[in-house]
Amino acid sequence: MRTQHTPSAIRRTLNIGILAHVDAGKTSLTERLLHDTGAIDRLGSVDAGTTHTDTGTVERQRGITVRSAVVSFTVGTTRVNIIDTPGHADFVAEVERALGVLDGAVLVLSAVEGVQAHSRLLMRTLHEMRLPTLLFVNKIDRAGARHDGLLADVRRKLTPHLVPMTAVRGLGTRAARTVPHSLDEADFRTRVAETLAETDDALLARVVDGPYPTADELRTALADRTARGRAHPVYFGSALSGEGVAPLLDGITGLLPPAAVPEPEPAPQPRGTVFAVEHTASGARSAYVRLYSGELAARQRATLHRREPDGTPYTYSGRITALEVVGAADGTGHRLTPGNIARIRGVTGIRVGDRLGAPDDEAHRPHFPAPTLRTVVRPRDPGPGAAARLHAALRRLAEEDPLIHACAEPDGTTSVLLHGEMQKEIIAAALADEYGIDATFTPSRVVCRERPAGTGEAVEELGHRAPAPSGHWATIGLRVDPAAHGTGAAFRYETELGALPRAFHAAIEETVHAALRRGLHGWSVTDCTVTLIRSGFVGPVSTAADFRGLTPLVLARALDRAGTRVYEPYHAFEADVPADALPAVTACLSALGADIAETTADAAAAWLIKGTLPARHLHTVERRLPGLSHGEGTWWSRPCGDRPVKGGA
Repeated sequence: MRTQHTPSAIRRTLNIGILAHVDAGKTSLTERLLHDTGAIDRLGSVDAGTTHTDTGTVERQRGITVRSAVVSFTVGTTRVNIIDTPGHADFVAEVERALGVLDGAVLVLSAVEGVQAHSRLLMRTLHEMRLPTLLFVNKIDRAGARHDGLLADVRRKLTPHLVPMTAVRGLGTRAARTVPHSLDEADFRTRVAETLAETDDALLARVVDGPYPTADELRTALADRTARGRAHPVYFGSALSGEGVAPLLDGITGLLPPAAVPEPEPAPQPRGTVFAVEHTASGARSAYVRLYSGELAARQRATLHRREPDGTPYTYSGRITALEVVGAADGTGHRLTPGNIARIRGVTGIRVGDRLGAPDDEAHRPHFPAPTLRTVVRPRDPGPGAAARLHAALRRLAEEDPLIHACAEPDGTTSVLLHGEMQKEIIAAALADEYGIDATFTPSRVVCRERPAGTGEAVEELGHRAPAPSGHWATIGLRVDPAAHGTGAAFRYETELGALPRAFHAAIEETVHAALRRGLHGWSVTDCTVTLIRSGFVGPVSTAADFRGLTPLVLARALDRAGTRVYEPYHAFEADVPADALPAVTACLSALGADIAETTADAAAAWLIKGTLPARHLHTVERRLPGLSHGEGTWWSRPCGDRPVKGGA
């Protein structure tokens, strides 16, 4: 067992994530890393619900991770903050949210189950974010474990440039053991040199023409290629027995790059990301923040930014009442410096995905797809106050995962956004266990959006000492203009701000955003600018209620004149199927409106189909694929934007 060093010896910080498909052993590996570095005295068990990262009731009961957790250990002079992320595809937003604050990752595969569809999704995301990644092949002591065949699958399906760092003896038995390779071995040095030469022309020239790279040069080159995400060291082992974990720890501290620390500058603005929120039993809220520059301390005022679900920017501030740096000894971790993670309290309204720094800071804006499903949640027992309690509980859950976006519906029910059907089970279990609410869910509906097709204006004016034709004592003129995709909804003024009392201005702006969320066809209108072009009132007759009542009428007319198009979400997909199943699978995809971009054969007599598919047909394909491919097909998909609904709204 390694000994945990005191924080005074820490010279660098490394923030890593543990990622895997369900049941690959991700949480067990996290427990083993904590135990073998002395951070915990006793291993937790997924089956017994005693792990240190799955803290929620739902997580302990189901044995899966659904929220990011942060734990810390030290190896030598390196503090490693490890973020244990969800493994199920329905929680991909939580995964990507965590990835945005990482310096590197460990992708866990099972030596028995091999490369799963979600493994491919995770590796693709890691590639896109250019995160340095080590691979840990778990369960080498299980019957059916593979080595050479699994590496071939990894090269074909995940990444070609693998460097196996350990050999396995007794594979598939309880006596399975790992033997670390050394660059002092000629055969291993040759394999590493040939693999790295595939990514570096200068190194290739030396391999071919000489002088041949030395062990030290290859060690440096391996660390460099790993840090740039161009090579992926592979470690075999068993999280349960601990076999192979020591070489993995050496790889984590020796090959993954530490957190980048910016050059000192005069009073730099704190810049960071909120990537997790949790509540105590008393209801107190704390948030995990990864800092990139500047400093944070208790009693300091912090300004944060986010975009609301409709794309509207929102800025707020609050005072930090408590701050604890993750992994710091008691009494030493009350000031957060770049590269580190802290738990902060006291900032009201803080949510996952909020950012410290400039509102337009794109470098560290979370990159995760929007949910594509909506369901309505109702209390099973519609007693007095039940709907209000349910809505309050869902709003609190949304603080921990804002992408579910709990929204009150006109009939008193609450709708939430989802990435997948499994989230219904998790939300239902959380409502029952944490709030004592038994809830039901309507069948999920795909979330579409509207965008203006052109520009439209509408005006309704007060008469001479008379209300407007609609009966409201107010004059309102609005213009709707289309905006660039991804910019959300914005509100502007062409009238003078002092032309109306402040309460009337606020009533118009708030009502515009509320009305845009309903749209002309029941979908949220986005990527547009609404401009107030005319206004008027009669004092003291006019009230804010007149403006709240008239605004949606005028906006609806402006939208109707501009014209809107309804867009539905699409998924990019890859289907890996046997050759004899190719005609049936492509016919099914085409019938469901898929655009097939390419089909390619590989050496394993399988075909890879790539394309895009309307999200509303996703579950149909997932349900039919096993039968069409004789149980041998694999499916990967992820949101890839939206397209106009064929045939219009």
